[in-house]
Parts: sequence; structure tokens; C-alpha cells
Amino acid sequence: MAHHVQSLIEHYGYFGIILILVGGIVGLPLPDEIFLTYVGYSVYRETLAHIPALISAIVGAAGGITLSYYIGYKFGLPLLQKYGSKIHITEQKIDFTKKLFAKIGPGLLLIGYFIPGVRHLTAYIAAINNYPYKKFAFFAYTGATIWTFTFITLGTILGEKWRYVGLYVSRYSVYLIVLFILIMLIVYFVFKRRNTAK
Repeated sequence: MAHHVQSLIEHYGYFGIILILVGGIVGLPLPDEIFLTYVGYSVYRETLAHIPALISAIVGAAGGITLSYYIGYKFGLPLLQKYGSKIHITEQKIDFTKKLFAKIGPGLLLIGYFIPGVRHLTAYIAAINNYPYKKFAFFAYTGATIWTFTFITLGTILGEKWRYVGLYVSRYSVYLIVLFILIMLIVYFVFKRRNTAK
């Protein structure tokens, strides 16, 4: 992985970061968190400059999720159901994300990047549910900034130990997903109760 990413960055520079993240967010099976951490490691090694790398990552993530929104808006759910399995987007993931989005859409767009499998679907589901683009863009682009900054910073801080991120993400991602869902549901019910009380 490191060798391939290094070659890509050497050949395409910051544009390579944008390409990989657009593909990863749209749904290609790419290890986005590990890639971002490696970008941070490249910053640590001074192969890449910090701000241009971060901007490229944000542009890539925002571009990918915007493309996903456009595909969902233009072609809708049938396309996702027909071809989703080819890029590891199953019917179960689609149903799960639809139900979750109906309850906690903004939070899902903001933090969904941190949930493998869910970040690929939030934009599709937002478009299918006719979620206004301005609201979508605000939450989705803010989330892209937080997500890319987090993992690039981790790679920069960890330096030579950057590979540990991949190990922990694969080992503890299920627990993080469950924790995230619980927090979002609690927030949702608290707001619902307050609105009902008013």
C-alpha cells in the first residue's frame, strides 16, 4: 500500500490525493483512512507540504461526496440497487443508511466519514431523500474537513508509527460504529423531546 501510494504521489503529486479520495468516497474499495494517514506521514517526512496536502484531501473528499450526491440525484435508488454490489454497497447497507438518515441526516453527513461503509452511502441517500443541496453541502463539506484533518494530523504526529492507525481502524471500527449510532440516537431523542415540550 505505502509503495503504491508513494508512487502515485510521486507521479501525480497533490492531484493524486484528490483522485484517490474522489474514488474512495464514491465507493471504490480503497482504504481511505490508511491513505490519509500515509499522507500525514508524507508531511512528517517533508515529502509533502502540510497545507497543500490538507487542501487536496478536502477537495478530494468534498468532490467525491458531491459526485455521489449528483449520481443519487440524477439516477436515484434503482442504479444503487442494481450496481451497488459491484462496489461493496449491499442492500442491507442501503436500508440501514436510509433509516439512519431519516433520523439523524445532518449528523450522519458530518460524522459519517468516520464510519467505513456508511460514508459511501450518505450522499446517495441524501439525494434520494431530496435533501436540499445547500444543507447537504454545509454538513458534508464540514465533515470532509474534520475527517481529512483528523487522519492527516494523526499521520503527522505518529510519524514512523503511522501504520498503527490501519490496525486500530480495522480492529475497532465496529465498536466506533455502534458508539456513534448510540450517540446520534441519544441526540435525536433529546432534541425531539425538547421540541415536543415546546
